[in-house]
Amino acid sequence: MASQRGRGRSDGDVPYTSIAGFRDPLASEQQPRKGAARRAQAARLAATDGPADKGAARREQAARLGTENFERPPRTRGQRIRRLLLALFLIFVCVPALLFAAVYWSSEIPEPAEVAVEQPATVLAADGTTVLTKFIPPQGNRIPIPLTEVPYPVRDAVLAAEDRTFYTNAGYSTSGFVRAARDNLSGQDNAGGGSTITQQYVKNAFLSSERTVTRKMRELIIAAKMARQWSKDEILSAYLNTIYYGRGAYGIAAAAKAYFDKPVPELTLAEGAVLAAVIRSPSALDPENHLDQLRARWQYVLNGMVEMNVLAPGDRDATPFPPIIALDDVPAEVVALGPEGHIRTQVLRELRAAGLDDADINTGALQITTTIDPAAQAGAVDSVRARLSWQPPELRSAVVSIDPRSGAVRAYYGGEDGTGFDFAQAPLQTGSAFKVFALVAAQLQGIPVTRAMDSSPITDRGTEITNVEGDSCGRCSLAEALKRSLNTSFYRLTMTMADGPRSVAEAAHLAGIPEHIPGVDGVSLTEPDGYPLNGIVLGQYLVRPIDMASAYATLAASGVYHQPYFVQKVSTGDGRVLLDRGGPESRVGRQLAEPEQRITAAVADTTTSTMLPIANYSNGHGLADGRQSASKTGTTQFGETKHNKDAWMVGYTPSLSTAVWVGTENPQPLRNGRGGAIWGSGLPADIWKQTMDSALAGTPVEQFEVPPLSSPQLVPSPGTGTAPPPGGGFDIFGPPTSSPRPAPPPLIIIPPAPTPGVPGELFPGLGGAGPP
Repeated sequence: MASQRGRGRSDGDVPYTSIAGFRDPLASEQQPRKGAARRAQAARLAATDGPADKGAARREQAARLGTENFERPPRTRGQRIRRLLLALFLIFVCVPALLFAAVYWSSEIPEPAEVAVEQPATVLAADGTTVLTKFIPPQGNRIPIPLTEVPYPVRDAVLAAEDRTFYTNAGYSTSGFVRAARDNLSGQDNAGGGSTITQQYVKNAFLSSERTVTRKMRELIIAAKMARQWSKDEILSAYLNTIYYGRGAYGIAAAAKAYFDKPVPELTLAEGAVLAAVIRSPSALDPENHLDQLRARWQYVLNGMVEMNVLAPGDRDATPFPPIIALDDVPAEVVALGPEGHIRTQVLRELRAAGLDDADINTGALQITTTIDPAAQAGAVDSVRARLSWQPPELRSAVVSIDPRSGAVRAYYGGEDGTGFDFAQAPLQTGSAFKVFALVAAQLQGIPVTRAMDSSPITDRGTEITNVEGDSCGRCSLAEALKRSLNTSFYRLTMTMADGPRSVAEAAHLAGIPEHIPGVDGVSLTEPDGYPLNGIVLGQYLVRPIDMASAYATLAASGVYHQPYFVQKVSTGDGRVLLDRGGPESRVGRQLAEPEQRITAAVADTTTSTMLPIANYSNGHGLADGRQSASKTGTTQFGETKHNKDAWMVGYTPSLSTAVWVGTENPQPLRNGRGGAIWGSGLPADIWKQTMDSALAGTPVEQFEVPPLSSPQLVPSPGTGTAPPPGGGFDIFGPPTSSPRPAPPPLIIIPPAPTPGVPGELFPGLGGAGPP
């Protein structure tokens, strides 16, 4: 029978029958015979001793096993339940326990003092007390305070609202989850939350607010471990200082200000209960729109305090709901909304350049002391506002004041909108204010400021250069030509000097005009091919107001360049100093470049001497108290028109250099409130004088220690045999004739003709710098 069953098997019974149908003829001998095995098993079961019923069952099973169509008997219901319970135990108990243990031992809980909490950084003026602005991090205006400053009734109110078993639980509460689920299903609005205070703090300080099982598990684990490592008071203190209370207030100190305009130690029981009530849902319990709901929640908190035995029922009933200040009356944070916003931007840029990152700025409770002088800053802002108040609304202005002895920025105004465009950083044409650098370049080549120059019109590559309203001094010294702002004299000077345009550019770079200016392609003060045009002397190229203030400050410092800077000192809330740019003995952190003597003192001081008369000459803008000042005006031309588009006044005393620009956001003719043209000697000079007088009021009246100018000498015409003045260099307009010419005259470089201009450019049509 067995052999017949074996012979009757199909090819599919052979384990390695090929696709082609090959069948191993030895397969029946090599494979165990299933029928014999089953009969042997049936015999063993039949011979087993036992109760009659079990034996019969086994014999019956044996008989079944002896059949060819034997199937395993189905599991009983009890077996299936036991297997299901085992699987559930493994999935819901063993695996979570293993994960809990792994996460628990891998979680690092920092010490309370090591937890970084986002809190504002305060930007102070140079006096260390005047608040200019603040850096408010994404989550907060937190001002951490010790728990000892929080009154006990306020603490009890928070516990009654959020975690009544806080001081006895293990950091997490299973019953809290059950209660929260029950109350949510029953629709009780006054239900307490399912998370303990420890869990809430862990979520806010270490985790995200996403609603996932993984996040909740990590919250529970870290809370359990934190409860073993931190004291309860440490957890409660951290919680009160980080939780959100609504009205933009993070932390209880900010909340006390936002709701009651008072410090935390002065909070009453009723006020503390209000703050505790809003924690659960600040927006849904906002007193401006949901006062009734807030009152109900407030009452819930007081009832909870009674249940905790920290408040007598009579005291609860006698406690009135406190008055809450209107949202419009909430004290506003000093943020970057006005002109100080541009200071904030420059401070932030400088902090990052000094190596501080966002974590330092957002979590250090930094006290950032700037170089801004409160009197100078107020003078700059007030002068602009006063002078522009009755002017056309399209007018804009920028003011920058720098200390020549250090490079510290003392006043900075880039516009009224602190989050908008900063005109103090705008690349602009400077007009005749740039002639000063031609005077420096001339002296570096040995040409004295007493050298006389022809002031008649001059033509360069088909473009006629003239002076405003045909002004001329005939032949006069460079000092006189600077005072009268004669374009033709300085254009001739540029053509006279060896490599004149480049020499002017190099002198400006030495003084402090950066070689690379944000917003200007390539190297500054040049054409795309790297070579500047003669028009550089008339302020053709783009420079920022802060650059002009810095470059003039170099002249005020007798040729010593100091890098401009805004940040003097940075310290953390706990007193650590991160940056200090004071004296050598107190310096901390990344420092600025050392001061550098870039222009000889003789050249710088002589240049200052030529600029001394200009402020008084320019419509009587000399400084108060008879202070000496060296200055220069400038006006640029609007395309090929006869209108002006930028007006400047830049000048300095020994202790302050100030640049003032007046213009428009979009290139257009400058007109004042009476419809007249605006020149550098007008509105910009008014702002400059008021700013300087305000900043210097009450300070010692200083004089420049510069040599007086000698009387100007006219250079005789070629062939008279008269040598040039002592100290003068070779002059192609008056070469010496008493001896053979020692060398060929310097090469006069005439650049290619400028391309046709468009509105907003200085060339062509150089009829242009305004009168002084």
